[in-house]
Amino acid sequence: MPAQTTQAAAAQSNVPLGLGVPPFTPHAISVSLPLWKDNVDYEEGAQRVVERMVSGYPRFFIPLPVQKLAALCTRKFGREGESCMLLPTRKIADSCRDFMKAHSPTPLAPRLVQYKISPDEEVHRQLPRGTVAAQEVDLHLVLFPTDAAPVAKQFWQHTGMGVSSRLADHCLTIVSPDDAQVPPTSPTTGSRPSFKAVNKHYAVKKAPAASPDAVDDISIDTSYYLEERYGRNLPLAAATAAKRALRRRISGVLVQDNACDRQGEACAGQQDVDVGPSSRGVADLSEDDVFLFPTGMAAIWSAHQTALAVRPPAKSVCFGFPYTDTLKILQKWGPGCHFLGRGIDEELDELEQMLAREAAADPSKPPILALFTEFPSNPLLRTADLARLRRLADQYDFLIVVDETIGNFVNVDVLPHADIVVSSLTKIFSGDANVMGGGMVLNPRGRHYAELKAHLRANFEDVFFEQDALYLERNSRDFRRRIQVIDANTEAACDFFYARSLACPSPLPTSVVTAVYYPKYETRKHYDACRLPGGGYGGLFTLTFTTMKAAQAFYDTLACFKGPSLGTNFTLASPYAILAHYAELEWAARYGVEASLVRISVGLEERDKLLGNFATALEAAEKAAAEEKTAVEGVTAA
Repeated sequence: MPAQTTQAAAAQSNVPLGLGVPPFTPHAISVSLPLWKDNVDYEEGAQRVVERMVSGYPRFFIPLPVQKLAALCTRKFGREGESCMLLPTRKIADSCRDFMKAHSPTPLAPRLVQYKISPDEEVHRQLPRGTVAAQEVDLHLVLFPTDAAPVAKQFWQHTGMGVSSRLADHCLTIVSPDDAQVPPTSPTTGSRPSFKAVNKHYAVKKAPAASPDAVDDISIDTSYYLEERYGRNLPLAAATAAKRALRRRISGVLVQDNACDRQGEACAGQQDVDVGPSSRGVADLSEDDVFLFPTGMAAIWSAHQTALAVRPPAKSVCFGFPYTDTLKILQKWGPGCHFLGRGIDEELDELEQMLAREAAADPSKPPILALFTEFPSNPLLRTADLARLRRLADQYDFLIVVDETIGNFVNVDVLPHADIVVSSLTKIFSGDANVMGGGMVLNPRGRHYAELKAHLRANFEDVFFEQDALYLERNSRDFRRRIQVIDANTEAACDFFYARSLACPSPLPTSVVTAVYYPKYETRKHYDACRLPGGGYGGLFTLTFTTMKAAQAFYDTLACFKGPSLGTNFTLASPYAILAHYAELEWAARYGVEASLVRISVGLEERDKLLGNFATALEAAEKAAAEEKTAVEGVTAA
């Protein structure tokens, strides 16, 4: 593809390589990777990409405020050659230390330090009144040799339990000037954390990332003003009401979810707001059955930890090809995992046979701990037969955990089939791509509800930072309206691509799209079995192409934002396999996740313009494939 064409396409995204997506957004959760080569070079650790990264998905790229705070803590508490990981509670820090000791290739003895940060009086007087709570923060540091940073990063990435960028900003705002000025030459100074290792995903090569001190040039006052004023944010004192509103919204008990403020609280979070029976298909469900977490992966990790705590030890099952960290959690904590990665009915037969064998081998305990599945899966958009899985769970006494992130509870009703439902609230529930969050819902009609609820009552820690809760509550007030628009846009886009794909009964001779992965076309009967009246097929789909060059040309030409994440109010594309499975592409391909795959999360754009952008990108892919074919034929003829 000509260089000037790819450069023009990159300019259409309006976000240069390495900057946050969406642009000019404090705490943006994505990063611009506008060309296919940018994604490959990021995974390879190419200097031209890594040195420009000032943002990224927060579980993969540790946000710059967190990096800066970690550098401060390392200088204050670290020894020579140490780095640190910042966590919100002692229990989570203990889990991190245990994980590092268990998974380090060499013996390791991480140290724990509690750092209580109280607002400095002089600093506090200078802050804009009412924008930041004068609250103490207990940070829990895990200190370790810098060369063990990749192991610590695994815990950060898989569990999603690290401190958020807003919490780090708050700490940097209230920290004592004396602490902030600990000189790099101090006797207590350790070496600065190696963020090149911390901020890689599954990259092959290593290269230095952005400096922890490279914070944007927006002042603290201006940053908070922009967030409060233009983010339409509530005062921090309303955080309790915001969390209450979120739990009610997720549980579906609100009679009328008003998007207004009254006496400084969200209407949905008032004590006396009207609530009724849940709309989620399960009697007796209430806001008390909903638990909030700082990320979606934290909800999944906590669901697994809860299962390990209350049920007899056994391997879990991952049914269908999942988002990468779900499988890592099941493999790295507890007895392990059976992976049935195609997510098709034949694997349900395999599962049933395996359950029978395990039960016969040891009738004294359930054959598995829990089965985890996504509804639908990411990135192949397949859905399991939940009714059959429920029957197997009842017969063999194991838990079912369903991730409804992509289907979402406006479109599908999965709770009646599950013991636990988890979701990444970072995605379409928020939409604005400026805050992370996760939710866990217990089914009060589940046979193990009482023991699950008792364990969570005794052990759950609310580590969802107040400011993050405020933003998520604000963002989610209109999520039902947004989902309906996005569902319709996505179905129109998928119909467009399907008609021009090789999967179509009458494919065009120029077709370069081999398949359109979308619940309307993938295991539709299982999706429809849980689809609500008026519900759509979600906002995510995936394309595969006849050649890698066609895929690259499509991606490079597509005029939309490009980077990690999904469920945004704007269209966002990603070469998913490259970013999620670069070091294991052959393994992923065995389950249908091809290297040429392009995943697209559809937004709220005007439909005709959106389809026009898709048509232009498809034309570029067809042209690239034709040129490649001509070149091959020329070589063959010669």
